[in-house]
Amino acid sequence: QVQLVESGGDLVQPGGSLRLSCVASGSISSIYTMGWYRQTPGYQRELVARIGNYGNTNYADPVKGRFTISRDNAKNTVYLEMNSLKPEDTAIYYCNADIRTTLPMTFANYWGQGTQVTVSS
Repeated sequence: QVQLVESGGDLVQPGGSLRLSCVASGSISSIYTMGWYRQTPGYQRELVARIGNYGNTNYADPVKGRFTISRDNAKNTVYLEMNSLKPEDTAIYYCNADIRTTLPMTFANYWGQGTQVTVSS
């Protein structure tokens, strides 16, 4: 069984910063692409940023230049550094990862439970 647990969501003023973390745990053999998605009520979940296991990254246009995704493979952790936050960044942020497990031997995509980010004065 694999779990992704996010943390770091909070209420922050416009222009502020937050750092989200997501730790993967369980019978993990390898973690491939890890990413962050976000969702607001009434809208589809959308990609924010993702990072491959070799460190290659891509970002959604609205967050380019403001957000930075990184990972620590030794800790099975992915981070999202968010700067210059805007009210339109308000959403639930979800961690996502492609993981190969050992017992049972499977390859699947996993989601975390989400963490709320609210940008408001």
